Amino acid sequence: MEWLTETKIPLGRWMRIGVDWLTTNAAGFFDTVSLVLGTVIEGLIDAMQWMNPVALVLLFAALAWLVHRSWRLVLLVVFSGFLIINLGYWKETTETLALVGMATVVCMLVGVPIGIAAAHRPWLYHAIRPVLDLMQTIPTFVYLIPTLILFGLGVVPGLISTVIFAIPAPIRLTHLGISAVPKPLKEAAEAFGATRWQLLFKVELPHAKPAITAGLTQCIMLALSMVVIAALVGADGLGKPVVRALNQVNIAKGFEAGLAIVLVAIVLDRVCKRTEPGSGNG
Repeated sequence: MEWLTETKIPLGRWMRIGVDWLTTNAAGFFDTVSLVLGTVIEGLIDAMQWMNPVALVLLFAALAWLVHRSWRLVLLVVFSGFLIINLGYWKETTETLALVGMATVVCMLVGVPIGIAAAHRPWLYHAIRPVLDLMQTIPTFVYLIPTLILFGLGVVPGLISTVIFAIPAPIRLTHLGISAVPKPLKEAAEAFGATRWQLLFKVELPHAKPAITAGLTQCIMLALSMVVIAALVGADGLGKPVVRALNQVNIAKGFEAGLAIVLVAIVLDRVCKRTEPGSGNG
């Protein structure tokens, strides 16, 4: 066994050298990315906090009604929003919504095209599958360290870490949805002279819509699960009260902040959930 342990492969040192090289030679790029992403998120937060909290809750409830035509969902949105306001966590909730929303947009904009490409090119999916497995299984604190070094303290390293953790879901489910399109359906479209783009937008994507929607919902839930971890690198939101409660062993604050996170998760899940055909509108 000594021959196996006496010469250690310096994987950690190689990683540190790589991060140091990026810090030295690409600092301008990472500073620009941090500035742009930080500005967008701050703009979202300022827009939500500029509005009256009650008016914003009612606006969210109206959007929920337009999407699902369900009074129960509207009542859930109103109840959750008013309870969060009553508990005093509205400011933190808007910060969390901005972070989760931005992370979800980035994940879907990047993940869906990659999933489509992987479904059309099996070799590509086999190549990226180990990377996706690594992104979902490696402890989040591991890639939180290099993102903190590259992007600095604040919301951006939390956003980048959230994207790394959540993006495999839309990639995998988009790949699954596109791959599951029946071959006779595609052959029928091709027989009528459909081009590759027409086949994609009029046959494959509509058929894969349930899977892509499931990927969206999973992406949101995974992003919300990173709220507390993002708070450890300076990201504002509902994660900060949880971290403070943990440091102070404050059961009351921890329960209230945790309940606010749960309410946000339930509301987002119900709003983004695909409406089943024939389901009641109650």
